Amino acid sequence: MTTSDMIRQLCEKMNISLAELCRRIGQTPQNFNKKLKRGTVSFEEMMAIADALDVEYEQVFVLPDGSSIKTGRNCEE
Repeated sequence: MTTSDMIRQLCEKMNISLAELCRRIGQTPQNFNKKLKRGTVSFEEMMAIADALDVEYEQVFVLPDGSSIKTGRNCEE
């Protein structure tokens, strides 16, 4: 699943339009749609989306021994 797919699915599950999400994170729909098409949404923008929708977001590397390295809200960076 691409980042674009994840964001669109999140909007659907949260019952908001992509345009409303853009408004909440302070971006124009035109600019954000270009980022979605290029796949260039930054980690900071993903965190802004999580904050705007009051959801958790984290990125995780899972090592062979089962330990993990996480970044995100409420995770040690």
